[in-house]
Formats: sequence, structure tokens, C-alpha cells
Amino acid sequence: MGTAERRRGEGPDGQDAVGARIRRFRKERGLTLRGLSTHSGLSIGFLSQVERGISSIGLTALNSVAAALDRSVAEFFDDQKAEEDTPAAKLPGHFTLTRSATAATEYISGQQTYRMLSARGPNLVLEPLLVHIAPGGKREDAYGHFGEEFAFVLEGELLYEVDGVEHRLHPGDSIHLRSSVPHSMYNDTDKVTTVVSVVTPRLF
Repeated sequence: MGTAERRRGEGPDGQDAVGARIRRFRKERGLTLRGLSTHSGLSIGFLSQVERGISSIGLTALNSVAAALDRSVAEFFDDQKAEEDTPAAKLPGHFTLTRSATAATEYISGQQTYRMLSARGPNLVLEPLLVHIAPGGKREDAYGHFGEEFAFVLEGELLYEVDGVEHRLHPGDSIHLRSSVPHSMYNDTDKVTTVVSVVTPRLF
């Protein structure tokens, strides 16, 4: 296995830097927390906790924030705007092939580590991810967004809330939903949970 390229959402002082970047980008656009809440669909209280480093934010929720701030998701992990590894014109439009020995990019936000499972493809819409969810941390508010979401539990347990109803997933269990339905996931055990997740649209 190749060594993953890690893009941490953590600053040198150990504090989660994703929230700090959300605050910076929000202020650059002249938005209040209420304004960002209106545009992203996330609650003011949750956004405030994320900005202060009290709560972490998942990638799909961060995607809603990024869209509201007219930024790419990668910019919340890197100080500089992410560069394309390969020009889209040089990529095949109908498939990608990712070998196990190929270095994969990982994004870390709070309790969750996301490993990219496929290379970029200009005409492909699925975002396959391997997600490791550490125990503890603040639970996200349930929210809805455009697209679909699928999760398959490999190890551990996952508490998945869909439209106000909680479902406990064990290894071998999966869930598939329209992402417009309010939902959230949380690891309330004392062990790391590993999930294969596929979402639309692509986040990066």
C-alpha cells in the first residue's frame, strides 16, 4: 500500500483549522453566521461550534458551507487553492482506475478521516470514500443536501439518524438515502468505526 497524501484540517497547535477557515472565508464574503446558516442549511449554533473548534464538520456538510462561500472543499484543508493534479482534458471521461499501491489523498476533520477511493474523472458523479470515524466528539445536527448517500459498515458500529429516526448499523449493514432527507451519523462507541461511503455529487 502506498502512503496516503494527508491534508489535515488541523493547525500546528493541534486545534482544528477547518473552523478557522470557515470563519475567515465567511468574513471575507461579509456574511454573518445567520447568513451562512441560511445559505448552507446548517444551524447557527452548529456553525458557531465548528468555527470555535468545539465541533467537527463532516465532508458533506462542509460541501454545503463551501458552496455557500463559493469555495472548493479542498480550500478548507489547504491554505492555498488546490491545484488539479491532471488537466481534465487529459483524463478519460468514462472511467478511472485506482491501484492499491497508488497514494491516496486523505482529509482529516475532527473525528473523521476520509480516504479518497478513486481518481478524478471529469464526467463521473460518484464520490467513493473510506471513512474512519473515531469515538466521541460532538454530534452533528441532522441536515439535508442535494444528492444521494450510501454507507456500508466494515468495522465497528454507526448510529445513523434519518428523518428523526435513529438506526444502529453493524458490520455488513448498509444504508442508502436521498441526501435531501435530514440525516446525520455518529460513533457513540469506544472503538473506531470504518465505513465505505459513496455520495453524490462529487466533493472535490
